[in-house]
Amino acid sequence: MDGEWEPPQINNPKYKGEWKPRQIKNPKYQGVWVHPEIDNPEYEADSNLYRFTDMGAVGFDLWQVKAGTIFDNILVTDDVDYAKKFAEDTWGKNKDAEKKMKEGIDEEDKKKKDEEDKKRKDEEDSKKDKDEDKDDDDEKEADDKVKDEL
Repeated sequence: MDGEWEPPQINNPKYKGEWKPRQIKNPKYQGVWVHPEIDNPEYEADSNLYRFTDMGAVGFDLWQVKAGTIFDNILVTDDVDYAKKFAEDTWGKNKDAEKKMKEGIDEEDKKKKDEEDKKRKDEEDSKKDKDEDKDDDDEKEADDKVKDEL
């Protein structure tokens, strides 16, 4: 043998293609089934379905990439004008101060990260220098042994 097994390259005259099971026609087949639509006798259209007289709680299901999202002054209303006035009276007064505070915190975090990166880099450099000094000492010792043997 001269390598891996290879199938013979002779065509099979009895080969009729890939095998598939035979399908027998069903004389009772009526087409794709469609579910029946039955009217609900208890259904009543309600144009005020979304209105609640008493709202006990508000829930949020959030997924966020960055931390730091703050929620306060939650308002549930159907009056757009009142919502705009409420936003101006609450969020409008606080947004600049909150933004400045957030920028200050971000600046502090960046300084901490830079200091940690610099410290880590200095430690790596000093470790590398120690390793190089050790290699130099090992080479010196090897040279000294060779000289002593001569």
